Amino acid sequence: MSLQSLALIENWPVPTAAAGVVRADGTVLGTHGPVDHRFPLASVTKPLAAYAALVAYEEGAVELDEPAGPPGATVRQLLAHTSGLAFDEHRTMSAPGERRLYSNAGFEQLGDHIAKATDIPFAEYLRQAVLEPLGMTSTSLEGSPAKDGVSTVADLLRFAAELQAPRLLDPRTVAEAMTVQYPGTKGVLPGYGHQNPNDWGLGFEIRGAKSPHWTGSSPSPRTFGHFGQSGTFLWTDPDAQVAAVALTDRAFGPWAIEAWPVFTDAVLAELRG
Repeated sequence: MSLQSLALIENWPVPTAAAGVVRADGTVLGTHGPVDHRFPLASVTKPLAAYAALVAYEEGAVELDEPAGPPGATVRQLLAHTSGLAFDEHRTMSAPGERRLYSNAGFEQLGDHIAKATDIPFAEYLRQAVLEPLGMTSTSLEGSPAKDGVSTVADLLRFAAELQAPRLLDPRTVAEAMTVQYPGTKGVLPGYGHQNPNDWGLGFEIRGAKSPHWTGSSPSPRTFGHFGQSGTFLWTDPDAQVAAVALTDRAFGPWAIEAWPVFTDAVLAELRG
């Protein structure tokens, strides 16, 4: 099966783009563009880092509710962007658990915490815990666990299949990661302004009732994923039982706000049709 809707990426005002859609059993329903081209992921790095953190939790290296990051914060709060840390600075903006402050610094402190707990540099831990077992040979972390991943559509489709039918983690752990943490918490969704509530799981944004949203209007409220400032996204809709990845080499901006929802709505409409 080849999805005609994926060809919409040809209309995007970007130098290079690739996209793909995958089912839970790993069946790739379609791809378009250079699926083996390595793109900087920006914040689509965070779901990969979060998955490695959950492996560390299942291995007993860390507990979700143990202290980590700024005083009073926990591993769970770093993953859920409620640690109180600023966006890109290692300074505290609010008390832990009060606000959804989307934080790159939080993921950097999470990476440091796991590196200390496992005695393995975080990039190497991610490789051993997630990338290698899933066969993601073209993916690497080249700096910050918040934003310095590099990957391909082909590799991220493997990860997206894992999210839908976990093999590396207990399905209950993944279900917890896709469950809203600290329900009712307000905050800013980068690029989309203030959201009340700004639902988030453990390293994954949860669509909930947010509108407008980068995933368009047709995905279920349970849809979870992440987008990156380098013009990248990955989402999984548990109700539609499908996930999509799109990677580009143009920074997120008005073009993406316009193009991405149309793409997602078209993909889901074609699958339902």
